[in-house]
Amino acid sequence: MARMTPEARRESIVAATLAVMHRQGIAATTVRDVAAALGTSSGLIHHYVTSMDELITEAFELAATEDLERAASAVSGGTDPIDRLQRFFDSYTRADDDSGMQLWLDAWAEAARRPALQRASRRLNEAWQGLVCTIITDGCSSGVMRCADPQAASWRLISLLDGLTLQTVAHGDTVSVEQAARWSRRAAEQELGLEPGILNGIEPGTLHSGRMH
Repeated sequence: MARMTPEARRESIVAATLAVMHRQGIAATTVRDVAAALGTSSGLIHHYVTSMDELITEAFELAATEDLERAASAVSGGTDPIDRLQRFFDSYTRADDDSGMQLWLDAWAEAARRPALQRASRRLNEAWQGLVCTIITDGCSSGVMRCADPQAASWRLISLLDGLTLQTVAHGDTVSVEQAARWSRRAAEQELGLEPGILNGIEPGTLHSGRMH
């Protein structure tokens, strides 16, 4: 490994960890794998991190936070609550491959055995729900949406999106990306008293699944 500042070296270790996690999954990611990806020794990795759980959590949180920030930025550009909700669906489903949602699936599966990862995934999941809840609350305040409980509605919509996206990642021939996008938007329209089709302004084939790019 080239000579770096401690901060730059740690960043390179986290980036390598994320690459390994994408390639072979969280459960199968080891210090040895990360060291091999960097062309260095396991000892050097241990010098910069206290545990593999810490490193995996940091790598996951880095990727997940970046994606959430992209979604929040897209939503903030909306002209009204309906436009912001449309932008949320676009930002949630538009990706180049399934690696983002696969990373989330891995994190959920490993959360029970990795407390730090569980805390991080929960915090980020609540942030996604909060983003939707804010849109719904604003929509109700302005009179363009009808919802008695924005908190519960946003959890239902996030859970539906996650479930449908899981199906497209694991069983693409059962639920297509286009179906997942259409069904989740239709559910939001029904949940929020919106005109049918108002959120479905998408072109078939332009969307893919996963929270993260």
